Amino acid sequence: MPGRLRAPTGRYGGKTAEERQAERRRRFLDAALQLFGDTPGFRSTTVAALSETAGLSTRQFYEEFRTLEDVLAALHLQVNGWAEAAVLEAAAGAADLPLVERATAIFRAYAGNVAADPRRIRITFVEIIGVSPRLEEQRLARRAGWVDLICAEADAAAARGEAAPRDYRLAATGFIGSVNGLLHDWSAGWVDATLDEVVDELVRQLLGILRPPGWRPQG
Repeated sequence: MPGRLRAPTGRYGGKTAEERQAERRRRFLDAALQLFGDTPGFRSTTVAALSETAGLSTRQFYEEFRTLEDVLAALHLQVNGWAEAAVLEAAAGAADLPLVERATAIFRAYAGNVAADPRRIRITFVEIIGVSPRLEEQRLARRAGWVDLICAEADAAAARGEAAPRDYRLAATGFIGSVNGLLHDWSAGWVDATLDEVVDELVRQLLGILRPPGWRPQG
């Protein structure tokens, strides 16, 4: 979101105004990942502390953002964007694989991306919760995007005869809650398992949804 102050224009230090603005924004988001995703957390971070961590001034902060909530919103979308890009890349690479191998590749890509930095898990599953109605709407919209992706994969598997044909939206919504909860608990050290074991468990749960008792793959 644009800030309240007008950013400078023209070339300086070999960079255009747009390049300098993008760099400042990146530095603020990097600092937010550090402070929001670790200590002290979003609710205890000030504009001054974020600006100091970014190596920038509070004036520069207000050239890019209006509030710290705007920074959290942008960071939440960025973290989700990284995970989505990893999933789509894995899905493209596993396009011709059988369902079990394809699902494993997709969930390994998602879990590996999110769990690569525990701060990403905290931003996605902890810090974003309950901040404001606007951020709740954003969080639920991003969750709906993941539900859509699972439904698309399930529908494609059903069309190939690898899964039972049905409306998967309700099941996918419940499954997303399992994914989020298990990855959060694993990251917090409450689950005694490797990340591969966590992924394998999620795949088993998904297969149980896609292939209910009594149903057999077609063909």
